[in-house]
Amino acid sequence: MDPIVTKIHNWMENIVNNALMPGSKLHAFASPIIGFARGDDPLFLFLKEDIGPAFYWTPEDAFKSAFPGKKIQPEELSVIAWILPQTEHTRIAHGKETTMPCKEWSCARHYGEKVNEKLRRYVVNHFLKQKIEACAPVLLPEWSRAISDKYGFASSWSERHAAYSCGLGTFGLSDGLITSVGKAVRVGSVIVNKQFQPTPRDYTKHHQWCLYHAKGKCGVCIKRCPAGAISEKGHDKTKCKEYIRQVTALYVEQEQLGFKVNSCGLCQAKVPCEKINPTLRIKEEMKDKSY
Repeated sequence: MDPIVTKIHNWMENIVNNALMPGSKLHAFASPIIGFARGDDPLFLFLKEDIGPAFYWTPEDAFKSAFPGKKIQPEELSVIAWILPQTEHTRIAHGKETTMPCKEWSCARHYGEKVNEKLRRYVVNHFLKQKIEACAPVLLPEWSRAISDKYGFASSWSERHAAYSCGLGTFGLSDGLITSVGKAVRVGSVIVNKQFQPTPRDYTKHHQWCLYHAKGKCGVCIKRCPAGAISEKGHDKTKCKEYIRQVTALYVEQEQLGFKVNSCGLCQAKVPCEKINPTLRIKEEMKDKSY
């Protein structure tokens, strides 16, 4: 196990770093999983062209934004991505809801993302202390939201696509990333001027771990979405955003935390991919039947 993996695990185990909310004895997230990708992986160039050539960053683009004037070759860079799974406590509470997020989920969305932000800074600083350049793309002042001609709402750097590139999961009908520990997760990433062994991508298609795309069955996330933003055709980002901004964010402000939080995630709980890669279970069942 690489030392940075151990350090991330140890950092997340400390409740001081990973509390569901200030003063809480509950962790915001369970134990993370971590993956690596080469900075010159062709997938990053494909994502740039596919999502938005004018605005989407490759690792080299993001690194040059952080360190202008620094001469670097993409093969010298690595992307480190991590998955922060929602805890069982939060998942169970959220699975009971049908139209509004539970308070634990809203806390994980707000305070948990602050945990994620601090983790990004911790990892970056870990390398900077060793005189190794590193950056967290989403924390760079140049990072911005954008509109993709092909996909609608987008940004300069996608944490989910970084994790996909690092072998950590594939996408579902709702656009959520289905990982080995499920879809009820948050994602973070950094870019570092150091070479790491890439994590194998145990998939060849970007929807491979989604039951609907793999077997033509499931679609539970469609039923779980109170906004009607998920269908067999995929995820309607506009409907999703409108429901969150106009309904759930106000609910969190008025009934839960006293301020607006873009919280929902009902499609991530009480679904077959909530805490596992569901296609692996099918493979195991088929293997058992073969005996």
